[in-house]
Amino acid sequence: MDSKIQKKTLGFTLLEVMIVLAVTMILGAIAVPKMMATINDMRLRYVATNLSGLLQSARILSVRRNTFYSILPGVQAGAPIYYIDKPTALGYAAGDQLVAIDPAVTITQGPVTAAPNAAAFIAGLNFAVDPAADAPSFSARGLPCIGAANACPQVAGQGFVMFMSRAVNAGNTPWLAVVVNPSGHIQIWSCDPNGTWIQRD
Repeated sequence: MDSKIQKKTLGFTLLEVMIVLAVTMILGAIAVPKMMATINDMRLRYVATNLSGLLQSARILSVRRNTFYSILPGVQAGAPIYYIDKPTALGYAAGDQLVAIDPAVTITQGPVTAAPNAAAFIAGLNFAVDPAADAPSFSARGLPCIGAANACPQVAGQGFVMFMSRAVNAGNTPWLAVVVNPSGHIQIWSCDPNGTWIQRD
């Protein structure tokens, strides 16, 4: 009886502790990369959602003020941004509506991109993507146009695509695309690990 009680009070053996540590490390090695990929995905979707909202704001502003506005890249306090303004403006100015962009996110405008299956994706959109990668702009009618000094000419059947990715340390690099179709509707698309593009909204 005394020997049984004594064994119970001794605690864990070194072998038992090592087995528990090994199992914990294996589970951590499996879970941590997936968790990091999920966090990375969320950060990328956050940027895409904010950029989509800024495009919608530019479209509404263009119609309301009966003029054209563009979405332009810039820098504020050393961090990348996109803001609403005229293409002729000299950069971001206080009061311009903006969204901050995660510095780890790479944004590519136009049809030339390293995104997986980009050519098939663009062909499936059934409209021409602005080949010059001009800043996405909206006319006074809320339709996509090419912003210039004093005008924003529309190109029939043409829209904009902004591809974005956020590099990961392990696993597949996630890709999203914000699309402005020729009628001015804004969509977010995501690319799955197999290279298939899926419309999110």
